[in-house]
Amino acid sequence: METRLTDRRGFLAAAGGSAAVAAIGGGLRAEEAKPQAAAPSGPKVKFGLIGCGNRGRLIAKLFGQHGGFDVVAGADYFQDRVDELGKEMNVPADRLYTGLNGYKRLLESDVDAVAIETPPYFHPQQAADAVAAGKHVYVAKPIAVDVPGCQSVAASGQKATEKKRVFLIDFQTRADDFFIEALKRVHDGALGELAFGEAVYHAECPFKRMYEGLQKPNPTAEDRLRAWGLDKVLSGDIITEQNIHTLDVMNWIMGNQPPLWADGTGGRSQRPVGDCWDHFVCMFQYPKNVGITFSSRQMTGHGTKPDGIRNRMFGTKGVLETEYGGGVLIRGENFYRGGENRQIYRTGIVANIATFYKAITGGDYSNQTVVPSVRSNLITLLGRKAAYTGERVTWEALMQDETRLAFDTEGMKA
Repeated sequence: METRLTDRRGFLAAAGGSAAVAAIGGGLRAEEAKPQAAAPSGPKVKFGLIGCGNRGRLIAKLFGQHGGFDVVAGADYFQDRVDELGKEMNVPADRLYTGLNGYKRLLESDVDAVAIETPPYFHPQQAADAVAAGKHVYVAKPIAVDVPGCQSVAASGQKATEKKRVFLIDFQTRADDFFIEALKRVHDGALGELAFGEAVYHAECPFKRMYEGLQKPNPTAEDRLRAWGLDKVLSGDIITEQNIHTLDVMNWIMGNQPPLWADGTGGRSQRPVGDCWDHFVCMFQYPKNVGITFSSRQMTGHGTKPDGIRNRMFGTKGVLETEYGGGVLIRGENFYRGGENRQIYRTGIVANIATFYKAITGGDYSNQTVVPSVRSNLITLLGRKAAYTGERVTWEALMQDETRLAFDTEGMKA
């Protein structure tokens, strides 16, 4: 899966560094609050990477640095990407697989665990095949681009538990101590009765490096695959592919209960290539008349602030404020100073890798990340459908949607 190595899919740079705001009134920073974990002393787990773009190779490096994994195999459609993994992680050529079915050949090898870092369109089938092959599975978000795909991943997570395999979905905020503590306090009543909330993901386009292939007169399927972040089918559009981070926090705040319905709108105002929108605006209605507004952009903001990945939730006793890569705190009667983690992208992945290893070696197959992650993914699809149709969409109607997005692979290398 293609992305920059240093940030949240290019977000920190694209958003003008907003995720590196100053510390909030004496609050701790993550690097000050938490010592480095010691290297594990347990058995080595043979690890294979499915999806060797920049983000995938970063994931492989972090798995290697953990100390409990040996990176022994990789698969990607493109030869140049698996070659890069081979160079960076010393994976021999005969353990590098290409083509649409390269991941299947990797699954036939002796790897114990895999990370799925391909474009989201491919996640459900690859996850299902990995579980069927008896592998432990680490999956990037989003997990799917349509409702049947979400249902497939939910089933794969359940099947993994039945087969005594670990299945972990990688959300960085859910592994962050400041977010964990703040949300615990919210669920314990720190905000009182919830009134309304806001969720935003405002940044410039992180996919400009993908423009070239789509500027051809007749882009091929391979061109679309290299430019997956600009393709609705492969990415799920920006509301699913990237905005899922703020909508996941919204889901977390609301105790993983679904919205009743959503209204929405959006479009493409500046993006010159691809078919993804560059902005969305939605309203999510929850029980007890709690409404949460959402907006996102991947277009020039002309320096407007604040931007970034932010959530606010207002209640009768206080207000929760969170920012991915910035401050997390609760204002009001039950004040929580919280803090900030400027390196949340990396530290969240590192924490999730450690959790993955601990679950594998400790035999914990509860796979607790699956249900909330599937719910968050479905919420993005609820907002997307409301925006695409211009009509109110209920949760019940969404759950009946059997539409499958389809990517035409005719002429591509098997």
